[in-house]
Amino acid sequence: MEKFDVSRALLSIGAVFLRPDEPFTWASGIKSPIYCDNRLILTAPEVRDGVENALAEMIRREYPQAGALMGTATAGIAHAAIAAHILGLPMGYVRSGNKDHGRRNRIEGRLAPGEKVVVVEDLISTGGSALEAVEALREAGAEVLGIAALFTYGMEKGKKRIAEHNTRAVCLTDFDAVVAAAAADGAFPASYVPALLAFRDNPDDGAWQEALR
Repeated sequence: MEKFDVSRALLSIGAVFLRPDEPFTWASGIKSPIYCDNRLILTAPEVRDGVENALAEMIRREYPQAGALMGTATAGIAHAAIAAHILGLPMGYVRSGNKDHGRRNRIEGRLAPGEKVVVVEDLISTGGSALEAVEALREAGAEVLGIAALFTYGMEKGKKRIAEHNTRAVCLTDFDAVVAAAAADGAFPASYVPALLAFRDNPDDGAWQEALR
């Protein structure tokens, strides 16, 4: 049976969209050739089925001791829930902050002391939201085995921060794979690839745009 191609699947539904000639502007002001909205996976049943099964298989392979999956709020919640269902594991999620009412929980779902958990994230850029979840779970007494994400930009800043938190992250696909797949399918000239990889290496300086000219 042909292996499910996560990169092409995300490109096919516009969950990952490359537009080098008309860059997107991030909230930080950075001009980016890529736009990611992995929530679109949930609205595309065939792709959703392939992605979630691939996610579950990756978790089974990379974190065989996992006793529960914990999604990041809000983008990781649905993916954690579906993958946990496939794996037959408990699932919960970590809020960005404590609730201001009721039990004032930050972690939703039953979490036993010492529970071996995996944080599920939809995408990793600088790693901030996933690492906040990791630290909240550790403070609550969980043993965090690592992070499982659908996509990563592969930025050095994110890799460094994850390593500094004594954490590992595994991902279904990354920026390099998506760029290669899009170029192979004729979405833009192959000559653009080095410039796009320059964006990954240093997204702040905008030099990648000059390299396209």
